[in-house]
Amino acid sequence: MTGPGPSRPDNGREAAPHDNSHDDASLAELGYKPELKRTLGNFHTFAAGISYISILTGTFQLFYFGIAHGGPAYWWSWPMVFAGQLMVALCFCELAARYPVAGSIYNWAKQLGGPHVGWLGGWMMLTASMVSLSAVALAYQVTLPQISSWFQFIGDGTGKSAAANAVLLGTILVTFTTLVNAFGVKLMARINSAGVAIELIAAVILVLLLAAHITRGPSAVLDTFGLGEGQSLGYFGAFLTASLASAYVMYGFDTASSLGEESKDPARNAPRAILRALIASFLIGGLILLFALLSVPDLHAKELSVDGLQYVVLATLGSTVGLVVLWCVVIAITVCELAVHTAGIRLAFAMARDNNLPAASLLAKVSPRFQTPVLPAVVIGLVAVGILFLNVNQPQIFSVITSIAIIMIYLAYLAVTLPMLVQRLRGHWTPREGKFSLGRFGLPVNFLAVCWGIGMSVNLAWPRAAVYNATGPQHWYLRWGAFLFIGVVGLGGFAYYWFVQRRKTGVLAMHAAVRPDDDIPDSPTPRTP
Repeated sequence: MTGPGPSRPDNGREAAPHDNSHDDASLAELGYKPELKRTLGNFHTFAAGISYISILTGTFQLFYFGIAHGGPAYWWSWPMVFAGQLMVALCFCELAARYPVAGSIYNWAKQLGGPHVGWLGGWMMLTASMVSLSAVALAYQVTLPQISSWFQFIGDGTGKSAAANAVLLGTILVTFTTLVNAFGVKLMARINSAGVAIELIAAVILVLLLAAHITRGPSAVLDTFGLGEGQSLGYFGAFLTASLASAYVMYGFDTASSLGEESKDPARNAPRAILRALIASFLIGGLILLFALLSVPDLHAKELSVDGLQYVVLATLGSTVGLVVLWCVVIAITVCELAVHTAGIRLAFAMARDNNLPAASLLAKVSPRFQTPVLPAVVIGLVAVGILFLNVNQPQIFSVITSIAIIMIYLAYLAVTLPMLVQRLRGHWTPREGKFSLGRFGLPVNFLAVCWGIGMSVNLAWPRAAVYNATGPQHWYLRWGAFLFIGVVGLGGFAYYWFVQRRKTGVLAMHAAVRPDDDIPDSPTPRTP
C-alpha cells in the first residue's frame, strides 16, 4: 500500500488511504468503467508476478533438462535469459504505468499496434495460458509421489500409469484453482500471498542449506560434460538447447500488471512489482541452481539428468529435510497454478469486454456477489483439464504442445515490444508523466527486447529432436510441431477474427465508461479496419 492520500468520496464503500478515483479515471480514458474490486496492495501485485514465475516450480521441474543437454555449464543460461527478459520487463514497466488495465498483454498490444495486433497477441497469450495451466499441473506428478507412494493412486508410477496419475493429480489442482478464482480476488490474493511467502522463505533456506554443503569450487559450472562434440555448432548448440530450461521459467512477470483494475495505485505499484518479481526470481533461483551443482555428492550421477533437483535435495540434505523442501515445492506449484489461472481469466475478461470472443457478454460478466468474472474461470479450467487428458495416451505430443505454449508467450510479448519500438521510432511514444520512464534509454532497451524476443522464439521453435521428438520413432510433424501448431492456432484463430469477430469488436455497453457530458454509457461501436 502506498502513502496516505485523500479519502475516496462516499459511494457505499469504506474510505481507503489511497484515492482510487485517479485509477478509475485512467481506466475511463481507455473506455472502460471500473467493475472489479480494488483490494490488492503492493505485496499482492508482487506475489502475483513472482508466483507465476515460481522459482521452486521452474527450477525443480526443469533442472534435469538443463543438465542432460548442457551439463553444469548450462547454468550460464540463467543470467543470459534474465538479461534478455529484463529488457522486456523494463518495456512492460512503462506500459504498466501508462495503461494499468486487466489483460495487460492484449490491451497493450491493442493500444500500440491497433485492434488486429491486439487480438492476435491476446489470442496467442490466452491459448498459451490454458496449455500452461495444464503443464504446471503435471508438476504434481514429479514431486508428490517422491514425498509418499500414497500419492501414486494409479499403477506403480511407470509408463502409462505415471501419465494417468499425473492427469488425476493435475485435475484436482485445476479444480482447486477454478474454485478459488471463482470465489473472488480477495481469497485468491490471500492464498497466493501466503503461498509466495512460504515459497520465498523456503527458497532462501534452501540456498543456505545447499551453501553449507558445498563440496567443490565454482569452476564446476564450466564443465560441459563433453556435450556438443561432433555437432556442427559444438557446445554452443548444446547450450542453446539447454537454455530452454531457463527460458521456460523466467516469464509471466506481466501478471503483476494484469491485475491493474484490482490493485491500489497500479500505475506506481505494478512497475515495481514486475521488476521485483523478475530480479528476486533471478537471484534466488540462480543461487539454488549454482549451489545445487556445487553441493551434490556426485556431479556425474545419472540421477541428475533424470530426477533433477529432487535428487540433489534428498541426496545432499537427507530425507527429512528433503521432504520438507519438497512439500514447499508442492506449495509453490499450487500458487503458480493459481497465478497462471488468474492471469488467463483477466485476459479472457479483457478480450470479452471488447466483444472479441464468442459469447463475449457472458464471459465478460462480473459476479455481483464475488466481484470477479466467474465464467472465464470455469471455461479455462475445463479446457485445461481437457488438454490434460491428452497426456494419458500421448505424453510425447503433450510435451510438444507444452513447449510450443512457451513460444506463444514469447511471441505474445513480441506483439507488444515490436509495436512499441515502431511507436518510439515514429516519435509517438510518451511515458506517463510522473511515473516509470526509461528516458533516453527507452529506445536501446526496446530494441534489445525485440532482438531478444525474436532470437529466443527461433531458439525455442528450432526443430530439435531432443525437444520435439525425444522418445519413440521420429516423426517430421513432431520435429516441426512448433511451426505447425502455432500456424494452426495463429492463422486459424486470426482467420476466425478477420471473417467473423472483427466487425463486432467494440466495448460492450455494460462495460463502457460513462461519458461525463451526459452520463450515458457509450454504445458498443464496432471497429472496422
